[in-house]
Amino acid sequence: MIASYLVNCIYPPPKEQVLKEGVYRVERVVDGDTLLLSNGVRVRLMGIDTPETVKPNSEVEPFGPEASAYTKEAVARNGNRVYIRLDCDRFDKYNRNLAFVFLGDSDGAGVPFLNEELVRAGLARAIMTFNYSPAIKRRLKKAQREAIDARRGIWSLPENQNPLLQKNEE
Repeated sequence: MIASYLVNCIYPPPKEQVLKEGVYRVERVVDGDTLLLSNGVRVRLMGIDTPETVKPNSEVEPFGPEASAYTKEAVARNGNRVYIRLDCDRFDKYNRNLAFVFLGDSDGAGVPFLNEELVRAGLARAIMTFNYSPAIKRRLKKAQREAIDARRGIWSLPENQNPLLQKNEE
């Protein structure tokens, strides 16, 4: 966390990459937890991690293609528009914008929350190390507990085959 803070202070992202909360058009879904917006900004879904599909020098991980497909379908169903909500940590160690992504024109009640939906579907694990809203952390923990109890997605794999349990939290 300290290293990420220092990197962002010493090498801040270009101004055109700094997001404000609001509605954006998605140019492309990079993988299950990363979007490329039409303005060229990469957004990493905060508080979650999906199995890898495009990481250099890495194999495609179990349930990675399903996580990517889920995100692509969810974004497409919403006309490739998402509402971006920001929190305390704004950038990850790769200088991608961290955000909560909602499939609507706001983050209001009844609007699907993509980060949470991926966790509930068993296609992502919740990450609690980022500095973000305790209320959102509770939502993600609850969604993960539901996925684990139902043995959905990554939680259907034996522990030694679950790629997200093998990683350190990012």
